[in-house]
Amino acid sequence: MQEKEITHKHKKIFYRVIGEGPVVVLLHGVPFDGNLWDNQFHAFPNYKLIIPNLPGSGRSELIDDMSMEGMAECIKDIIVHETASLYFKSGEPHSVIVIGHSMGGYITLALAEKHPELLNGFGLFHSTAYADTDERKEGRKKTIEVLKEKGTGEFVKNSLPNLFSPATKEQNSKLIEDQILISQKFSTEAIISYQTAMMQREDRSRVLKDANVPVLFVFGQYDNIVSLKDGMEQCSFSNQSVVHILESSGHTGMKEEPQKTNQILQKYLLFVNELFLNTSF
Repeated sequence: MQEKEITHKHKKIFYRVIGEGPVVVLLHGVPFDGNLWDNQFHAFPNYKLIIPNLPGSGRSELIDDMSMEGMAECIKDIIVHETASLYFKSGEPHSVIVIGHSMGGYITLALAEKHPELLNGFGLFHSTAYADTDERKEGRKKTIEVLKEKGTGEFVKNSLPNLFSPATKEQNSKLIEDQILISQKFSTEAIISYQTAMMQREDRSRVLKDANVPVLFVFGQYDNIVSLKDGMEQCSFSNQSVVHILESSGHTGMKEEPQKTNQILQKYLLFVNELFLNTSF
């Protein structure tokens, strides 16, 4: 595994690269960093995984534009940097698959909207194309007030357990305790920036409707953030949807059901790359 940095608009962004082969980018949500995907690091030896720490996460600095569009441009720079030497016979830049968890999914959609030429597949992992409802926006405003008053530590301690399923809470409480310790290291400024960006993001249902590549949807049976009802409704928007439900997971299936997650990802990656090889030359 290689640890790398790129400078995006004068800010340092950290990411890891592992493996060789078709390029896959895994984006984390909040309040996580790239380690959210640690069970996937060594599960795909036939692919080149790029796993960034989003701006404000881990060793990555906050950028001036912390909107979904701004962070998508940051990810685009990493993709272009890592694939600059790879070209198709058409002379076009090498395309990749991007899979985003939660807020990472919102960034993935922003990337797919502005730079569809970079993608030959993308996935929403516990994520949604819908904008925040008015109720969710009010919730985020209250969260920002709590963060300003009590800081990240208290917020993470109280909210993070809600991202896991009842079974995980009962059978693997150490997983949650360990994640709390990691997530409490986030700066309050970063978490507020994420909450603000998520609250202000636009509906990108049309990105799913316009997609001409296979779209992966992964939902958790016990996800308190992205409901199965909303999630399944969006699957009909895409012309080519690949849908999976993690039956023992909340909002963090890659940690709660890592083996099943890896099987889902492996199957999707194989499908997309076989499709690409059969249609692009």
